[in-house]
Amino acid sequence: MKKKRSLTVGNGSGRVHFPIRNKILTLAAAVALPFLVLVVYLLFSMGSYSRTYDKIVSDMTIANNYNLNFKEEMDESLYKLVVGYVTFDNVSENETLKDPYMLIRELRGEFTKLNDITAEGESKVWLESLLRNIDTLENRVDDIAKSVREGGRYSENIDELDNNIYILTELIQDDIQYYIYYQTRNMEEVTNKLNQQISRFIIVCSVMTVGLVLIIIATTVRITSRILQPIKALRQAAARVTMGDFSARASVSSQDEMEELADGFNNMAKNIESLISKVKEDEQRMRRADLRLLQEQINPHFLYNTLDTIVWLIEGNEADQAVNMVVTLSNFFRQVLSKGKEFISIREEEQHISSYLKIQKMRYPDILEYDINLDRVIYDYQILKLTLQPLVENALYHGIKYKRAKGRIHITGEKDGGQIRLRVWDDGVGMEEKELEQLRREIQKPCQETEKGFGLANVNERIRMYFGPEYGMTIDSQKGKGTRVEIVIPAVRADQGQSTEGGDAGNEMQESFL
Repeated sequence: MKKKRSLTVGNGSGRVHFPIRNKILTLAAAVALPFLVLVVYLLFSMGSYSRTYDKIVSDMTIANNYNLNFKEEMDESLYKLVVGYVTFDNVSENETLKDPYMLIRELRGEFTKLNDITAEGESKVWLESLLRNIDTLENRVDDIAKSVREGGRYSENIDELDNNIYILTELIQDDIQYYIYYQTRNMEEVTNKLNQQISRFIIVCSVMTVGLVLIIIATTVRITSRILQPIKALRQAAARVTMGDFSARASVSSQDEMEELADGFNNMAKNIESLISKVKEDEQRMRRADLRLLQEQINPHFLYNTLDTIVWLIEGNEADQAVNMVVTLSNFFRQVLSKGKEFISIREEEQHISSYLKIQKMRYPDILEYDINLDRVIYDYQILKLTLQPLVENALYHGIKYKRAKGRIHITGEKDGGQIRLRVWDDGVGMEEKELEQLRREIQKPCQETEKGFGLANVNERIRMYFGPEYGMTIDSQKGKGTRVEIVIPAVRADQGQSTEGGDAGNEMQESFL
């Protein structure tokens, strides 16, 4: 099985006949290409119209320039030539006048070009009339030039101006205006054609858009379903695995990367399933070893000293106190053993701590006072066995005894939202800041690696192991004023998280928080 998997992954595309990339590109092409065709068509139409429009505007600009200036410049220049103000030889040197022959050449050149490129019929008729009039005008200018050079014919030249030149320039101006008029009409026709094209384009575009949208929707649904269906199957399988069903498998036959991914997921789920089974077996063994470790944590000196105290009471003829201590000691060990359970109710933990403190109170009546104030609301919530006893023992032996005077241990607990907060504090000797910081670091380590505070580190490690890193222990202390330890655990009722059989309780509790 592993060999087959490695071949599939190694090939990369050995089983990929229709890659997701190709499917996405197909979808993109189906969406983009039709609209690209429409855009190209629109750009082509607009470009053609723009070129035609620009050509007409350019032609009209040229014609309009001559329409405004030609007659005035020609009439003025010829009149001053006739009256002798200038001669044909020096007319071009005058800044306010222009050589008539130069004006005629420029006019003929520009309108010859326009005649060659103009296709509209009416405009072309007036251009041809204009060119004929230019030729006639040039002949009349030749007559005036000849007459001026010969001299003595002033009246005839004036008549020539009035009867021919001015009329010809007027006709040329009319020709230009008619040309501009028909070009303007041509521009309107071009605009109308463009509007018709735009209207047709809008209709065609609307029809094509509706058709394309339907095609795109169908194509998109088909392609996306081929992409999303395997993802959905893989997501459902992953959700089942997340819920703890490691037998879930994703069935995908899309012949793309998702099929390879599903195969990898199935192999992973299979491996996790076998690993979880092995981890559960290891946890069972670890819990049994942990239970033995906790039992070994019970200080033998506590048992020896308690038995010695019982012997002294019997020898001192204080049989009632001896019997009371034996009963209390029996209750203490009954709670310690707890039928092999790892989780007990907070009510049982309180009984265990009460038995422990009663025994210590009998042993140290002159230095120990205590009170237990647990909110009854939390009695039916569960707690890891032997959570509070190491804290109380630490408060007694490292806080109260070193005080050399009577001290008090306070134990409180209440429910805070979805959490249980338990506190053990004493008014013993307390700790310096440096010593407190060292202890805080120690309890964050695995208990096997601690140099001091083994019991506290053990409690903190067990809480975080079963409930998560957001739960555990905090310590505050001040030299000469005492120490306060707070335990935070999740609020889980005892009948929800524990089994009556030994090792199964911890397993169920741990699984509920993993």
